[in-house]
Amino acid sequence: VTERAKEMHALKRLTNKDDLKALKAHRRDHQTASHRWRNRRWATLIAVNLMFVVSYYFDVQILEGALTGSRFIGFHLIDLNSALQVMLAHKHIIVNLVIGTGTVFVGWLLLGGRSFCSWVCPYHLLAEWAERLHLFLVARKLVSDQNINRGLRSAFWVIFAVLAWATGYTVFEAISPTGILSRALIYGPGLAVLWVLALLFFEVFISRRAWCRYVCPIGLTYGVVGIFSPLRVKYTLEGCFHEGDCRKVCLVPHVLETVIKGRAPDTEVAIGPDCTRCGLCVDACPTGSLTFEVKGLSKLL
Repeated sequence: VTERAKEMHALKRLTNKDDLKALKAHRRDHQTASHRWRNRRWATLIAVNLMFVVSYYFDVQILEGALTGSRFIGFHLIDLNSALQVMLAHKHIIVNLVIGTGTVFVGWLLLGGRSFCSWVCPYHLLAEWAERLHLFLVARKLVSDQNINRGLRSAFWVIFAVLAWATGYTVFEAISPTGILSRALIYGPGLAVLWVLALLFFEVFISRRAWCRYVCPIGLTYGVVGIFSPLRVKYTLEGCFHEGDCRKVCLVPHVLETVIKGRAPDTEVAIGPDCTRCGLCVDACPTGSLTFEVKGLSKLL
């Protein structure tokens, strides 16, 4: 922890209690929730997936295929995790897959790896809506949220990789709600959609966002790419009152542990690569202490 952060924490311990009371009173009188980044994200996610549908039905050849493997105006795009699964199943490096993943790798390297989850993945949108129903039921004490060890996601990443190698079959691709929903939107639904509904049922009544938080290896793969991304969410300690609204809305609240009072190691902290860049915390923060920025440049509007 830097000396300037220690000084800031000491000062906050003396002042934040009264300031926080004043902030909460102000928010009660002026209750205006911003949904700027959420609306942008929903519009982008829906537009990307509709491009697949329009390209297929009208044969305009703009964005062909599905999210696991596609072609955008001649550029091949292969999902990184899907390519890995296929190469493990075939037990050799497939040159065409490597070329296809190059474009995707560079794109998500610039945009932040796990941005794929919140800005493109169709299951994420359904899970976000299911989460609202889950929180509604929790608030009325009709269900309780069961937390699971998030280390399971790393274990599942290894399990799916081993299964692909051992069986010669891309087991994960058969059950991935991302691929199932993408293909269902484009080519029509099949029985696999029942599996997606079962996952949503589990998340509504048992564990909030369970698939994304504890199972899906796609997010883990893209999270590694996000380590090097210049696009990030930045936390500024000085203006924060630690009211906790940001952590309540976050899909992966462990990435926001630095906003807890006394935790920040510096006065400005970049949120970690497991962040999905969904913008919910930026919208929720009443003091503007969380912002999007490009490393080395100014914050994004």
